[in-house]
Amino acid sequence: MNNKEYFIYLLIMVLTTYLLRVVPLLLIRKKINNEFIKSVLYYLPFTVLTTMTFPAALYVTDHIASAFVGLAFAIICAFKIKNLTVVALISCIAVLLTEIIFF
Repeated sequence: MNNKEYFIYLLIMVLTTYLLRVVPLLLIRKKINNEFIKSVLYYLPFTVLTTMTFPAALYVTDHIASAFVGLAFAIICAFKIKNLTVVALISCIAVLLTEIIFF
């Protein structure tokens, strides 16, 4: 890829990102009162983060079984403990033990 193509792609990405952020500000001027739209806007960041994190969590190790064990431990501990550092530590230990024992 030469520099001209690179800057064309970069400009397209900048415009797309800019438009996605500015257009809602220009179109929506008054307060949103619809409860459905408010709930969609509230949960949207969590949904996007989940869709980006979940596939990465399954393919982070060489074996999908150990990744699944770590993900399962992380989900269970997240509901029970709710401390991100402890959840990450427990899931890492679960993956390590699964790799040592089975692989």
